[in-house]
Amino acid sequence: MGKDKVRVGIIGAGRIGKIHADNLLCNPHVQIVGISDLFAGPELEAWASMRGISVVTTNSTELIEHPDVDAVLICSSTDTHVPLIELAAQAGKHIFCEKPVSMDLHQTEAAVAAVQQAGVKLQIGFNRRFDHNFRQVRAHVQDGSIGEPHIIKITSRDPSPPPAEYIRVSGGIFMDMMIHDFDMARYLSGSEVEEVYAQGNVLVDPVFAEYGDVDTAIVTMNFANGAIGVIDNSRRAVYGYDQRVEVFGSMGSTAAANDHPNTVELSTATGLLRDKPLHFFLERYNEAYVQETALFIEAILKDTPVIVDGHDAVQAERIAYAARMSLQQGRPIKLREVTSVSVDSQTAVQS
Repeated sequence: MGKDKVRVGIIGAGRIGKIHADNLLCNPHVQIVGISDLFAGPELEAWASMRGISVVTTNSTELIEHPDVDAVLICSSTDTHVPLIELAAQAGKHIFCEKPVSMDLHQTEAAVAAVQQAGVKLQIGFNRRFDHNFRQVRAHVQDGSIGEPHIIKITSRDPSPPPAEYIRVSGGIFMDMMIHDFDMARYLSGSEVEEVYAQGNVLVDPVFAEYGDVDTAIVTMNFANGAIGVIDNSRRAVYGYDQRVEVFGSMGSTAAANDHPNTVELSTATGLLRDKPLHFFLERYNEAYVQETALFIEAILKDTPVIVDGHDAVQAERIAYAARMSLQQGRPIKLREVTSVSVDSQTAVQS
């Protein structure tokens, strides 16, 4: 690693891997050494060549162990995350990994332990922490502007459901979709979740029931600081990507509304009209994706803590597992009940 430059390898050349690559290419403190993908071929080689990326390989191990690589971005499928994290940690490389780390809490904890033992940095891709609106809401909570937090409300609704082949391997709504909101609940409240109660139904598409999932869900939470939270998710909001948060406290409230393409509102005798919210996550969180990798690089160069780390990954997954247990068992679940469990398990090991 040069004094002011981090040399990066990217594992996984799907949509998110290429987005991170293009964002990092605009960062003067980054050199992208190479990219790996199981299906790397002429198309990826042409894409990489246009961007000055010299190494293109199907072998992620080769990229991790490359002597010119200081840090890796793991953007491959979830089932590859843990072995890649452990391999990168053993090689002394800093790691950025997309969420979730795994579908098995024990494996996630083992990966985080490997990182800690190696003394490298691990940042998790909870990109919403880097959103300009949500960061301002958190700042208001932290500086005491609203007093003690009492109620945290988070709404997250997708414009359309994912395809069946994605639903089959996603881990379910709590692991795939609401996990972002579980992390956001901890981030905005400044407190740990102690108990969750989940309710859900299939109201959008019967395909979700075929895979033991739901497409509409509400989770209520009790926090260690006494606050109460509620998250609602839907796989289909006909009016667009709905992303809102509110923290209500003893001295006021702070809230973030949806982002829109513009703030223009048309008023006529027939009513008010404005554009729908930004269409989906790539548009809504474009700047957040830029910021999360930029601050990962900054943490490496300055040797400062990353903003969202392995502990945050473990806690979000524990909440997701607890929510799934709650839905299956029809009762509130204490987080202390969740110790070692996979996403397909019906019950957790009791502590």
